[in-house]
Amino acid sequence: MTSTLAQDIEAAAALLATATDVTVLGHVRPDADALGSALALGRALLQRGARVRVSFGEPDEAPETLRWLDEDGLLTHPDDLPPTEALLVCVDTPVPQRLGRLAGRVGAAGQVLVIDHHATNTFYGTHHVVDESAEASAILVFRVLDALGVEPDEPIARGLYAGIVTDTSGFRRASPETHRMAARLLAAGVDPEAVVRRIVDERPFAWLPMLSSVLAAAELEPEAAQGKGFVHTIVGVDAASTVRAEEVESVIDVVRSVREAAVAAVLKQDPADPRQWQISLRSIGIDVSAVAAEFGGGGHRQAAGCTIAGPAEDVLAGLRAALERAPLL
Repeated sequence: MTSTLAQDIEAAAALLATATDVTVLGHVRPDADALGSALALGRALLQRGARVRVSFGEPDEAPETLRWLDEDGLLTHPDDLPPTEALLVCVDTPVPQRLGRLAGRVGAAGQVLVIDHHATNTFYGTHHVVDESAEASAILVFRVLDALGVEPDEPIARGLYAGIVTDTSGFRRASPETHRMAARLLAAGVDPEAVVRRIVDERPFAWLPMLSSVLAAAELEPEAAQGKGFVHTIVGVDAASTVRAEEVESVIDVVRSVREAAVAAVLKQDPADPRQWQISLRSIGIDVSAVAAEFGGGGHRQAAGCTIAGPAEDVLAGLRAALERAPLL
């Protein structure tokens, strides 16, 4: 018999209620939803007496814009994790491969709780709280904490709010229930202006010349993507070397604003292997999770990503072809 989401949440809460030693993992290159959710859950478990570690596969350090969410020093380098865990929690991670070098820990752990909102989740754990209708994994973590009887303090609320505000594009895609959750987080003491400023709005000056050079190379293909339009640009190693990873990730949010294109893509060159490209995809009306899945990636129908090797022209050609096959929304 298939369980309901409410039953899954209760089962997850029961599992966490007896946990004494937990590792919480987010996906590689964690965003505010992955890291904010992981740290919020980690702090709640720490307050209940558990030993807790929060980690991710790459890079070696958390994004500078998110480190301030770690009130308790829970962030742990992968090399400092124990050999195995009795309980592993994977947050905002639809497939083990998105854990990077930590993917092998899934098979080695005693129990694995997966909390995620991606449509491409493969249910790779022993316990799951997965709901693609949730706008952020932070929403699902919040529901699990409610089931645990945890009333968020300000640091827990801040991590959850960071995940929700970023994954809903500043609440532009938030349901009434999500707004009610946000109101509870504000009541717990979250300063919404400070969260958005530090995570989304503030950029170093070096971001401006980087963005200028990258946007100057952008191309619009009006007939691509099944005639809905495709806009794309490239962030090469040289351009990326002048800024933090956060600034590179932000380029897609500028490119996606082009009204003549339903699909936007940013190809980000991997400094460790210049033949590898990390692809960010955004869309209106086309399922880009299907596109990403063709290349071993995944994500949401309107926001997805993958990694593709080869010359940039070949990568773009592959994306164009996949977009012609992608389901319309």
